[in-house]
Amino acid sequence: MEEKEQKLYECLECHLKYKDKERAEKCEAWCKEYKSCNLDIIAYAEKEG
Repeated sequence: MEEKEQKLYECLECHLKYKDKERAEKCEAWCKEYKSCNLDIIAYAEKEG
């Protein structure tokens, strides 16, 4: 079985990673403004490992 490397986009504030750039940007904007994470956004974060 081959594991294909997937490009992930990282929120530079909380360092969570997402498959799509738009969601990472939304996460970063929320983190900067509210100094917290939004559960509706981070539900789409990719699991490490």
